[in-house]
Amino acid sequence: MFDRTQSLLVLANEIGAQLKSKKETIAVAESSSGGLISAALLTVPGASSYFLGGGVIYTREARRALLGFSENEVSMRAATEEYATLVAKTIRHQLGATWGLCETGASGPTGNSYGDPAGHTAMAAVGPENKSAILETGSDNRERNMLRFAESTLHLLRSLLNS
Repeated sequence: MFDRTQSLLVLANEIGAQLKSKKETIAVAESSSGGLISAALLTVPGASSYFLGGGVIYTREARRALLGFSENEVSMRAATEEYATLVAKTIRHQLGATWGLCETGASGPTGNSYGDPAGHTAMAAVGPENKSAILETGSDNRERNMLRFAESTLHLLRSLLNS
């Protein structure tokens, strides 16, 4: 567990340095990673120069209240690339960030109400370029999945920053 946490922090430092050097900003909306993406990005000294804000969007009510979603959007199936992209676009627009980042899935020990197994997540980064992906860990270990989800979402962002 310690190795994965260290890896997450190293990755966040790399991303933070890139965002600062490019004078770009980020907004984060996450779900099953429970705030780990935001927490990792905020461990970087000088994070206030690039981190505009974010939230853990864990329920349908949070979709309404924090993202301003319509009933149609609230009813969308979460944990898909389409939904993750919509959320990333929305949080980016709401905070006026260069990048919007979203993670949404089922950390475990059980799956979600859509039938996705524990260890399933969808992630998206939206900005000057867009990218989304699905991760299936095959594990029902909640803590490990949360860390993997956060790390994978940051890897997705880094791949765009490096392109």
